[in-house]
Amino acid sequence: MSRKGGGGRLQCAEAPAAADWSCCFLGLPPAAPSGVGGDGGGFDLSWTLHQSFHPPAGLFASVGQQVGVGFPGSSSSAPSQEASRDPYVKYVSPEVGQPVLETPLPGEGLELREKGKKKVVKLKIKVGNPHLKRLISGAIAGAVSRTAVAPLETIRTHLMVGSNGNSTTEVFQSIMKHEGWTGLFRGNFVNVIRVAPSKAIELFAFDTANKFLTPKSGEEKKIPIPPSLVAGAFAGVSSTLCTYPLELIKTRLTIQRGVYNNFLDAFVKIIRKEGPTELYRGLTPSLIGVVPYAATNYFAYDTLKKMYKKIFKTNEIGNIPTLLIGSAAGAMSSTATFPLEVARKQMQVGAVGGRKVYKNMLHALLSILEDEGVGGLYKGLGPSCLKLVPAAGISFMCYEACKKLLIEEEDQ
Repeated sequence: MSRKGGGGRLQCAEAPAAADWSCCFLGLPPAAPSGVGGDGGGFDLSWTLHQSFHPPAGLFASVGQQVGVGFPGSSSSAPSQEASRDPYVKYVSPEVGQPVLETPLPGEGLELREKGKKKVVKLKIKVGNPHLKRLISGAIAGAVSRTAVAPLETIRTHLMVGSNGNSTTEVFQSIMKHEGWTGLFRGNFVNVIRVAPSKAIELFAFDTANKFLTPKSGEEKKIPIPPSLVAGAFAGVSSTLCTYPLELIKTRLTIQRGVYNNFLDAFVKIIRKEGPTELYRGLTPSLIGVVPYAATNYFAYDTLKKMYKKIFKTNEIGNIPTLLIGSAAGAMSSTATFPLEVARKQMQVGAVGGRKVYKNMLHALLSILEDEGVGGLYKGLGPSCLKLVPAAGISFMCYEACKKLLIEEEDQ
């Protein structure tokens, strides 16, 4: 039906039965009839929160606004540049063939899809800076992964320095007897504070270096060795230099119960009694240990990802495969570099409780090998893998998921 008056023209699509008048009052396209372009009479509606604040169209459009906005075929004139940007212009979804309203927004976007009886809400946040996107994703990944495995981290640290027992069961029972469940999470807050920025820097450095070193299609190789190997080593060194003091304080809080009240108290006492350089005790062996671990970890992860894509012939990797790939990479790198980690922990503890003080990394490795044998270099490997393997998988999974959630402008 149509109605003319005052030079304006209002036109609505006629329906065989019950007409959908929302197109007249809200400027929205009428709902498609059941069974058209979809299965089971479902519909597909996608919008963003910012759309509700656009100027009204349809019956309540202003005098100066083009008449017929939101009504297909209502204007005989060619659409102007303003009209081409109208938020209510209809598009057709290639998935279900139904009208979709969509407006790109600078900020948050919310997408709701209803098919049959299933409703899925997808929240996506646009981040204009890709570097900020990687930093935020890395921080979230580090905090989530470390909190999930905090009890295993505590047990592993006690086993590596030989306190509270010589097995996982003994350490667990001792902690539960003297401290309870809170003892398993001792130092976790400091751990999260340390790991969040550390993981953010690490993953950011790896992604940036790996993209820079990886040749584009048709280009020659920039370096003779795999780019992910060099990028992983660079990422490990970068994060360690920035966050090493937090790692040392966390270790002291875990081992020296009753000596420090909290993180700030430990920081002040170490500075006053042992000097600022004590915050970097064991930095050299730590760097020596981090470089091979990070290099093998990221190289294994990148290699396994490529193998997965080649075997399954896909460019997209889901959350579960990412979790498994990251866990496998963590197991490989942890086993290969564990002796260096043991020596680093022993050097960080220092002379606490009358323990032996090591001069350097080589002295620590040789002394442990002489006193305890080869087994001493792998003491705590079991709980270490129980902690590092899922932590690596969770970290990679959260990182990839957050990168998908935080959309860049060029991704749209």
